Amino acid sequence: MEKPKKILIVDDDIDVINVVQTILENEGYLVITAGGKNEALEKAKLEKPDLAICDVMMSTQFEGFELAKEFTTRDEFKNMPVLIQTSINVFSSPDEDAMRFARNYRSEMNDHDLDVLLVENLETGKAGIDYKNEKGEIVWLPVDGFIRKPVNAQKLIETINKVLP
Repeated sequence: MEKPKKILIVDDDIDVINVVQTILENEGYLVITAGGKNEALEKAKLEKPDLAICDVMMSTQFEGFELAKEFTTRDEFKNMPVLIQTSINVFSSPDEDAMRFARNYRSEMNDHDLDVLLVENLETGKAGIDYKNEKGEIVWLPVDGFIRKPVNAQKLIETINKVLP
């Protein structure tokens, strides 16, 4: 019998954690939870999850992005897919290169003071976050996809099935 996949849920809203945890456990996943970046990093090191689902805004507006960046750039987590859970609108990119789409969109809109662009190409699955950090620099952060808030159980499971082998 195959051992259940571990999923780390990171959110500062216990109600969101409870909903997502219930959905995932009903699907047979083992769920680990964390309320913020530091706790998530500790638990990820210890538990070695197969997937992380990160909220965007926790104690700061960038905490979810900072955590996702840690997960996607550290060798110890490099094979762990990262999904971003958000109520921010996600742009569907017709361009296979989601980052190129985001940068073109910014330039066409004359930067239009957009602090965050979430972009994904539904065909290729390529996704990422194009955001302005605290210094005003534009940063591209590739991720494995997005989960909309409020959570739709069916879409949550479909998204997880796309990124987990």
